[in-house]
Amino acid sequence: MTDAPAPLLDIASLYKLFTVGQKPGLFARARGADKPVAKLHAVDNVSFQVARGETMGLVGESGCGKSTLVRLITRLLDPSDGSIRLNGEEIGHMPAKGFGSSPYRPRVQMVFQDATDSLNPRYTAFDAIADPIYRLKPQRLMPLSKDKLKARVEELAELCGLPQALLSRFPHQLSGGQKARVGIARAIAVDPELLILDEPTAALDVSVQVVILQLLETLKQKLGMSYLFVSHDLNVVRLLCDRVMVMYLGKIVEIGPAESVFRNPRHPYTKALLSAIPHFEPGVETQRVRLGGEPRSPIDPSPNVCRFYGRCPKGDSACETTMPELRAMAAGHQAACHKATPDPDFMREVA
Repeated sequence: MTDAPAPLLDIASLYKLFTVGQKPGLFARARGADKPVAKLHAVDNVSFQVARGETMGLVGESGCGKSTLVRLITRLLDPSDGSIRLNGEEIGHMPAKGFGSSPYRPRVQMVFQDATDSLNPRYTAFDAIADPIYRLKPQRLMPLSKDKLKARVEELAELCGLPQALLSRFPHQLSGGQKARVGIARAIAVDPELLILDEPTAALDVSVQVVILQLLETLKQKLGMSYLFVSHDLNVVRLLCDRVMVMYLGKIVEIGPAESVFRNPRHPYTKALLSAIPHFEPGVETQRVRLGGEPRSPIDPSPNVCRFYGRCPKGDSACETTMPELRAMAAGHQAACHKATPDPDFMREVA
């Protein structure tokens, strides 16, 4: 029996807490009115892995912690606690301010949601693609010749389906799809191992979205990258991703193979998300899962209460007294819910 290959990205017990409110002033301290500082739990004890060559989908409503998690992985934020290991090497302890000059920086790159805002309006498409090569590649100590740099940028543009005639244009002279291609070419310019895609097609027309998604799948196969794909479009996640991770109020509530999660979701929140996907097949009806109540506050949440309690249609007293942990439901499929039941066949195999 051979050991499983080590994951490219290994996140273990990751936390990010933000201080909220203001510290009391001088006069308040003199009166002895100091109050404990409240903490917002943006990422709360998150653990998962991304294998080499895998596309992991990350979904959840606004405010669930997706963006904070991405910023921790790209080392734009410092974690409050926990481990971030890339290719077996710990990078979570490196201060975010100095990570830009770290040799690990080129290995994790990002494609942003809004290509227009992420491009410098004073840079041509050529300059935008060449910039990370100047900044992050080892050749920065021995700069590439103009001819080699030009050849490299043209190669990247060709990989991304961007005509060379457009390399001299500024962002305002490019269409949305062309700007998206520039952003992708810029991200892969330094040969990253992990590419984080933050809703890369959200601002594009539907017809252009399909082309960009096909491009991303082609690049993944050619360059051997792993993807962390953040999206609100669950149909796109099902199409593109190998596995799916669902977050709610800073915690992972379900994770597993995409087909297993979409075919048989176990957590009530996942079921609610999937029931909201429009279906246009004649004769096919889906029962909409309606959630009541309001989301719980992420500020100093109780460690003994399920984050979804109060909105969950199946919540009971157990949910109010014990935080559910991720449990195996099927092969590679986990959910954090007291009411979720594992597959009988899977339980027999485990036994």
